[in-house]
Order: sequence, then C-alpha cells, then structure tokens
Amino acid sequence: MASAREMKLRIKSVKNIAQVTRALETVSASKVRKAVNAVTATRSYATKAWQVLKHVAEQPGRNSLHPLLVERKEVKNTLVIVVTGDRGLAGAYNSNVIRYATQRFDKNPVPVKYIAVGRKGRDLLVRRRKDVIGDFSNLPAAPSFFDVSAVGRLAVDSYKDGEVDEVYLLYTDFINMARQTTTVKKLLPLELTGGNRVQDFEQVKPAGPAAAYEYEPDQREILDEIIPRFTALQVYQAILESQASEHAARMVAMHAATDNAKELAGAYQLAYNKVRQQGITNDILDIVGGAEALSAK
Repeated sequence: MASAREMKLRIKSVKNIAQVTRALETVSASKVRKAVNAVTATRSYATKAWQVLKHVAEQPGRNSLHPLLVERKEVKNTLVIVVTGDRGLAGAYNSNVIRYATQRFDKNPVPVKYIAVGRKGRDLLVRRRKDVIGDFSNLPAAPSFFDVSAVGRLAVDSYKDGEVDEVYLLYTDFINMARQTTTVKKLLPLELTGGNRVQDFEQVKPAGPAAAYEYEPDQREILDEIIPRFTALQVYQAILESQASEHAARMVAMHAATDNAKELAGAYQLAYNKVRQQGITNDILDIVGGAEALSAK
C-alpha cells in the first residue's frame, strides 16, 4: 500500500485535474452557445440555397445547364471532405468521424481522396495512409464564409477539372446538446434521391405549389455564380454544425471527467484516511508497548 505522503500527492494531483476539466467545461459551455447561435442563424439561408440547387438540378437537361450538375458515366475518383476539430478532449467526437469515414469509404471501388478540415482529422487520416490533398486547420473560433470558402472552391475546382468524379461531405450534424450525428451527403453531382438524409439542415418541403424561378439577366451567368457559391455554402454550414457538435461533445466529456476526478479523489481520500489511521494505531501500540516494558523493569 502507498504511504500517506504518496496518497496526499495523488489527491492533490487529481484535484488539480478536476479544476482544469471544470474550467474547460465552463469554456466549452460558453463556446457552444455561440456556435449554436451561429448554426441557427445560417440554417434557414443554407436550407433555401439547398432548395434552389435541388430545383436547378431537377430541370430537364440538367447535364447541359452547368458542369457541376453533370453526372459522370464512369466514376474514377472520389473526393471526401472530412470535417473534424483542431483539438482533442472532446470524447469520441473526432475518432467517430474518422471511423465513419473509413467504414464508409475503405471499400470504395475507386480511389478516394480526402480534404481534411481540422487538425485531428488530418492527423488520423495521414496515420491511416489516406490520400489527403487538402488541409484546412486552425480555423477561427467563429469562422466567416470567407474563412472557409477555399474548402468549397478546392472541391468545386477538382470536380470541374475532372480530377474527381464525385464529392462527398462528411461532418457531424448538431441535433441537440446531448445528440450529435455523423452524417455524409453527396455534394457533387447533386443527388436528388437516396444517399442524403430526408431533412438535411432541417429543410422542410414547403406546402402548396412548387416554386418557380426566373433567371435575370442570363441563366448561364446566374448559374455560374450561384451553383459554386451555394455548394460552398453547404460546406460552410457543415463546418458550423461540426463546431457546435465539437463544443457540445467537449462540454459533456469535461463534465464526465470532472465527476470522475471527484469520485477518484474521494476514493484516494478514503484510502489516505485508512493509511493515516493505521499509522496512528501503530504509533499508539509502540508507545503502549514501550510503557509496559518500562513498568515491567
């Protein structure tokens, strides 16, 4: 059994860790509120942009409307945008995303390239010897569309140049504080049925007659502008969803770590009390034994 001094050092160490995890929990609680506000503020716009993209893709002759709508007859390369965090201490958040990516694409019939958004995802993909063609780490705590537009631009350019024939977006969808779901959606070419969840970004099909769109000044000019931009917007919304999910996961993980540290400190305190009591008992026995020895003389 450890000595009383060693037990005191362990108790002090565990209590210090509990202070750190409690502070991280408080910081994450503050960040998750801001992240959720950012997600809810842009969801409506992202949903409407997605509906516009779907409307354009549903038009007759979609292959002739814009290069990003063209469905390739033969898929030779696949690109996956994987969104994770830059830091750990978020439970299984980052590892769940990479595990989902490997399970989903390791058996892909064609080669798969990756764009890593987040340092943790990049490191895990490189460690698994994946083909990472893009790395976007250390994004701002509250990224703007300009901060992440390069991610969507790289994916769009790779598709337009024929380097890849399909693009997937893999991220963590924020449902609520206790639930975050790893999700994959086909970004390019736009998939109208299957593959995507029914309510991506909480989109709701409007009631009444189908919406009609008129393009001014020119359809080609408008599509050249909105399709790449709205595609990049889906990436931006996915990053916001992932950031909110990361902060929520970290807050839950740090809360659990604080509780575990308190429980462990209590167990160590009990063990310390037993060691100290045993030491006092031994000292008393020594004194009594010495006293009896003196009285016997």
